[in-house]
Amino acid sequence: MAGPAAAQDASAQATLKDLIPDEAVADPEAWAKRGVPPEAQQQTAPQPDPASPIAEGLVDIPWPGDAELPQLAPLTPEGDIQFAQFDSFEKPVEMGSEERISNELVLVFPTETSLFPQRPEFLRRFKRLSTIERLDDSGSAAKLAAQARVDELLLLRLLRIYGYYDAVVSRSVAGLDAPADAARPEAPQVRFNILPGKQYAVGAVDLGRLAEAGPDYPLLRDTFEVKTGDPLLADKILEEQFDLDAKLGETGYPFAKIEDPSLVVDHARVQGDVTLPVTPGGKYNFGQVTSNLPRFMSGKHLGEIARFEPGDLYQRSLDLDLRRAILATGIVAAVTVTPVVATAPANGQPGTVDMAVEMTPAKLRTLAGRIGYGTGEGFKVEASWEHRNLFPPEGLLRVRAIAGTREQLAGVTLRKNNFHGRDQILSLDAFVSTIDYDAYRARTASVVGKFERVSTVLFQKPFSWSAGLELVATGERQRDAAGNLGPRQTYFVGALPLFAQFDTSDDLLNPTRGFRVGLRLSPETSRTNNVQSFYVRSQADASYYQSIGERIVLAGRIRLGSITGAALTDIAPSRRLYAGGGGSVRGYGYKAIGPRDDQGDPTGGRSLTEVAFEARIRTGFFGGALQIVPFVDAGTVGDAALPGFDQIKIGAGIGARYLTGFGPVRIDVAVPLNPGPHDAAVAVYVGLGQAF
Repeated sequence: MAGPAAAQDASAQATLKDLIPDEAVADPEAWAKRGVPPEAQQQTAPQPDPASPIAEGLVDIPWPGDAELPQLAPLTPEGDIQFAQFDSFEKPVEMGSEERISNELVLVFPTETSLFPQRPEFLRRFKRLSTIERLDDSGSAAKLAAQARVDELLLLRLLRIYGYYDAVVSRSVAGLDAPADAARPEAPQVRFNILPGKQYAVGAVDLGRLAEAGPDYPLLRDTFEVKTGDPLLADKILEEQFDLDAKLGETGYPFAKIEDPSLVVDHARVQGDVTLPVTPGGKYNFGQVTSNLPRFMSGKHLGEIARFEPGDLYQRSLDLDLRRAILATGIVAAVTVTPVVATAPANGQPGTVDMAVEMTPAKLRTLAGRIGYGTGEGFKVEASWEHRNLFPPEGLLRVRAIAGTREQLAGVTLRKNNFHGRDQILSLDAFVSTIDYDAYRARTASVVGKFERVSTVLFQKPFSWSAGLELVATGERQRDAAGNLGPRQTYFVGALPLFAQFDTSDDLLNPTRGFRVGLRLSPETSRTNNVQSFYVRSQADASYYQSIGERIVLAGRIRLGSITGAALTDIAPSRRLYAGGGGSVRGYGYKAIGPRDDQGDPTGGRSLTEVAFEARIRTGFFGGALQIVPFVDAGTVGDAALPGFDQIKIGAGIGARYLTGFGPVRIDVAVPLNPGPHDAAVAVYVGLGQAF
């Protein structure tokens, strides 16, 4: 190698540039081919500087060569060694159980169903919430991929709801990178692989201050059916929170409070600790009911509406029931019922809460109208005006009128609702009317007083009843074959109408299951042409409703009627029994079935038999609000007092029902299957509510 230049300091450290020969710089390839000079190959390793401290420590170590190593003594095996068991190494989970939600969505679960037994319920829940399922973006891979990210988070949330806090969800989107010019590109598809892992259990359960309930604590604690070691189910915790809240409200705790539950998950223990802050707030009995509008509806009247008495244990359901009952009067627009402490709990005894009612009156005057049509009845227009609290509390005055092709009426009604008790009504109705039917023509004045316990749309009762007094003065004329009216015959009638009904149906206007059984009895006395007669009018009704699946309701009805104790001629034509019409045997005119006189006019009878059957089939039209109803009716009227099946008339047809919030609107078209000479070929009926 070239030495340092003359101008350089020989003791100075050489730089990288000084070490590169000039010929290597001039021609690197030729210099490299020359290789290493022989004198450089014979150079020994650089020797340390004798003045350096490290020179004193150098020693020569001979290469071991063929040195022999000493033999080590063999070790004696130990027989008491315990080897560790590695249970944490689980067998791989076999995946491959596919659930195809749609053409673009597939979920894959472990093949072993016991690893995730909640799969059916989980799938139903996911289908309802899936973004991919709710948003139809078929063919758009980019949108599908974005929706898949949302659904992945949804799957993880749902898995945690079922207690799987270590679950793993992986997603893939097939067809995301398909070439745009592909002849038949595959539709994109999302695939989720779901590995639930272990289901966590409930750890510690903290119910706050629930123990302050004292003797009620065991009952209340048992109501919250979440125990240590149970599967950690979020839905179960919320469900039991609701049950505990309801139990507190039904056990005398009007001021109980439950805050939102919290959960602390410990992955090391595979458990979650549940905290539900509960404050019972003291136990109470009902006190008095007070009103902010005593002249409108007094606290005494509201107490009669309530289904509790002072001193009864407080129950939240009875509190809510009072609110609904006040709204059901129709004279209140808004109401709040607030428990107010009258006496505090002391010495282990419950306190007392008064129920403070705050009401806002509704509009009290109503003008209403209705129009209808029926073959044999013709058109009928009804109108009414009422003031629902003219005589507080709940004293109603109604004026009504009917104008129709066959009937005219004017009447006045006085009524006291919730009269000394819930849904008890005292009414007095006076009216005059003119009726012109094929069977007879009548001019009638009547006064009817009645006391009843009724079943309402809001509060349908299993048992309802009524009792009353009826006074009637009526002049009636029958027609001959030419349609001419005969001489007028006047009847004075006094009656004691009685009614009772058992009802297990699920809806007053549109029943789908259950039955109804009703009985009407009316002992009556009648005087005409100086002849006094006594008889009893009776009628029994029974109907049954059965759902078949979600769309079909089968309904059947039977009616039996009888008049005993007097001859037919001693009974006013308007008090006799008739059949035919929209609420009787469809296909025949109103009151057109039964015995007829020599001129062919219906005379009515002393016995009645009716049966009816129909299928109410819900369609998909109008959001499922339209029903198609095929039906068959049959009935007969006889001269004898005992109901029979002689000369029975049969009608059949089809109807339509449009289901509304206030009941179905009904249209029926029917034909008589064995018509008489006076029966029309087709009958049409329009009304509100089912036929029965």
